[in-house]
Amino acid sequence: MLPLYSGRMHEMSIAMSIVDAAEKAAREAGAARVTAIELDIGPMSGVMADALEFCFEAAARGSMAQGARLAIHAIAAVGECASCGRMGEARSVPARCRACGGFLAIPPDGATLRLRAIEVEDAMKKETSHV
Repeated sequence: MLPLYSGRMHEMSIAMSIVDAAEKAAREAGAARVTAIELDIGPMSGVMADALEFCFEAAARGSMAQGARLAIHAIAAVGECASCGRMGEARSVPARCRACGGFLAIPPDGATLRLRAIEVEDAMKKETSHV
């Protein structure tokens, strides 16, 4: 019997949304195909980068993004301690200050999943550019 949830369903829907957004941008730019996609992913986003990479290949199959390179940039989530005011990196929720043990206030960037750049191939010139 197969499990109902493989742990990759969430990332598959994200990968499909990324491919859709990249194709839309490529069409608007009059591009032939998408050659690369860059993402920013924060540690609190709930997205597993390795699972997203795995799913991206399947989601891009048959699309303008088939064969595109997926570059994932991990963003640090830095917050200020509510007790001592020191800044610290948050790796989980709730995030604790390493200096005093207080709680870190985490800015929204920690939960970021952002499409940073899309590189496309020009349909006429066979050149690549960012859109």
